Amino acid sequence: MGTQAVAPDYSKEVDQRTAKQKAIDEWLPITSSRNAKWWYSAFHNVTAMVGAGVLSLPYAMAELGWGPGVTVLIISWIVTLYTLWQMVEMHEMVPGKRFDRYHELGQHAFGEKLGLYIVVPQQLIVEVGVDIVYMVTGGRSLQKFHDLVCKDCKNIKLTYFIMIFASAHFVLSHLPNFNAISGVSLAAAVMSLSYSTIAWGASIDKGVQPDVQYGYKATTTAGTIFNFFSALGDVAFAYAGHNVVLEIQATIPSTPEKPSKGPMWRGVIVAYIVVALCYFPVALIGYWMFGNKVEDNILISLERPVWLIAMANLFVVVHVIGSYQIYAMPVFDMIETVLVKKLNFRPSWMLRFVTRNIYVAFTMFVGIVFPFFGGLLGFFGGFAFAPTTYFLPCIMWLAIYKPRKFSLSWIANWICIVLGVILMIVAPIGGLRQIILQAKDYEFFS
Repeated sequence: MGTQAVAPDYSKEVDQRTAKQKAIDEWLPITSSRNAKWWYSAFHNVTAMVGAGVLSLPYAMAELGWGPGVTVLIISWIVTLYTLWQMVEMHEMVPGKRFDRYHELGQHAFGEKLGLYIVVPQQLIVEVGVDIVYMVTGGRSLQKFHDLVCKDCKNIKLTYFIMIFASAHFVLSHLPNFNAISGVSLAAAVMSLSYSTIAWGASIDKGVQPDVQYGYKATTTAGTIFNFFSALGDVAFAYAGHNVVLEIQATIPSTPEKPSKGPMWRGVIVAYIVVALCYFPVALIGYWMFGNKVEDNILISLERPVWLIAMANLFVVVHVIGSYQIYAMPVFDMIETVLVKKLNFRPSWMLRFVTRNIYVAFTMFVGIVFPFFGGLLGFFGGFAFAPTTYFLPCIMWLAIYKPRKFSLSWIANWICIVLGVILMIVAPIGGLRQIILQAKDYEFFS
């Protein structure tokens, strides 16, 4: 009988950071506060996931058709829940260590340098991309609210509404960490459920349109295929919460006896139930009522009752304010980490004030210059969301845990990888084509 190797006990490891390093970690947004409860995880995840994407789902259904549309929605829900579970599990797979940021997990899986090169560009594209799209969404919803409430008022350019929306972020961006924005995030999560309910409730009230058609909108085969690709990107965009999941989990306290994955997973389950309650009714009922004439934002298709649709647009504004902050926080963390740890800037209020204002101004400017809502969703959805959401967690799982070939875990991960890679290739093609078509008759700063 051979002796069994005893795994080293990491739980009693001494913290080897210097006082200066500890002070920096206590200042950085992701690691500064670790006293979140499980329900923080629930509403942060709802806010991160149920974003502007839900309003484009009926339009995605119109481009996918009934059968493929329902299939894609259900498969995406299952696959992304599975990959999210993997990330929650991997957060503390090394005893005594926490992977507080997506790129730290990437570095553990792929190596110090390669992990950074693989994860950071994709994560930044997703987070900055979402914030730009939310600038446009917030501005559009404010404009729609203004036009509904004040029919006789002077027409105001979308540019100005995006600026008004951005003004909130010049203030909110100075909240130091995730726990500080929990109130904003909770309000945003409640709003997402509210406007989703209004979207499908008002659609039912409006009823099936007399000239409704469920055939594909495009008249050519090529157009139908490209639209199909773009719609896949819209769906991928709708399931994009993975990019901030480790950062959310980092705010939950953890001990060897009570690891953070317990409360985090409880929050994720609640969040995914809410996601299903928002996504499926909006997508299916919206398409059922309007067919292929539905707009790329369902609320634009709904004009009556005016007060309810105006309210829904206002709810969208409140929600995307919270969502913007959820996605901006890891970006702030990256910027501040580089400035403080690599470039040796002193952690200060002034540093935070300057960098965060520059970031908000940048996303506002890009949003003003490129407000192509539907095309942007499809393009970003496939280009960066598919890897970080659908298959990167699976590749990390295979690299770290090395499951046996043809075991259930191995097969499940490879199915997710294949589906994710297909999505990553085809969705940006459709999205880019849509942007080109919309840009033909667009005037800058209109």
